[in-house]
Amino acid sequence: MRLATLKDNSVAIITSSGAVSLRQIGFSGNMLDLILAGNDELSRIKQEAMKVNGGEKLQPDSLSAPLKNPPKIVAIGLNYSDHASETGMEVPKSPLIFAKFSSSITGSSEPIIIPGAVTRKVDYEAELGVIIGKRTKNVLIEDSLDCVFGYTIINDISARDIQFADKQWTRGKSLDTFCPMGPVVVTKDEIPNPQDLELGCEVNGEILQQSSTKFMIFSVAELISLLSNSFTFEPGDIIATGTPGGVGYKRNPPVYLKNGDTIRTWITGIGEMINPVVSDDADQI
Repeated sequence: MRLATLKDNSVAIITSSGAVSLRQIGFSGNMLDLILAGNDELSRIKQEAMKVNGGEKLQPDSLSAPLKNPPKIVAIGLNYSDHASETGMEVPKSPLIFAKFSSSITGSSEPIIIPGAVTRKVDYEAELGVIIGKRTKNVLIEDSLDCVFGYTIINDISARDIQFADKQWTRGKSLDTFCPMGPVVVTKDEIPNPQDLELGCEVNGEILQQSSTKFMIFSVAELISLLSNSFTFEPGDIIATGTPGGVGYKRNPPVYLKNGDTIRTWITGIGEMINPVVSDDADQI
């Protein structure tokens, strides 16, 4: 299923004929409520949605971020070898993790706002987002994907000047609007192999990242297993699985986001996000 969160925080299932509000079929909760409801409720919703004739045609700006307040966002650094190489850092022997605050989440067509008084070096990072479907602790690799609810797109927007000045990454990765997410959640049954998805990012029509999840150093299954040995995943937790090479700060000359830019981030099988960039500082170059 393809599930979307609407501006009123309700959930819709996207069918071939349009969007069907889950309120029409007896579910009034939000996306996290749906995850917590479990597989039986998800199956019921799918069956009932198939009985609905037609559906509303949704415009991109009618969608909100799929999950606005996940319990946690666990982000992975240097999870593609070409990205590790371009940064001059060694390929990690274990997942390199940091946190993004949920207050950084914004929608798939909403603006990325650069606070000019705080940062001047804002970068893009296209990533596969994994949404956990059930409480998970000490899971085996071969069972890890059973713990997934679905997949989405994330752009791990990064204030590089803050990131490197702080020498840890959370603040520079967590500014407001620095986690565009969406446009939908695709349930795991429609993506049986998350290691076979094309992903990329373009700025103002120029493709700057283009790769495949098959080049991840640690697969989705490995990440869930390895990390669940250290802490418990809760339903609705999100893993931002890392970005491939081509990031802006390592280009010659560097490419940083600026007022008036448009970013398109895509993953095959999920869709695309198109986010305008706005600076709150009229003097920003």
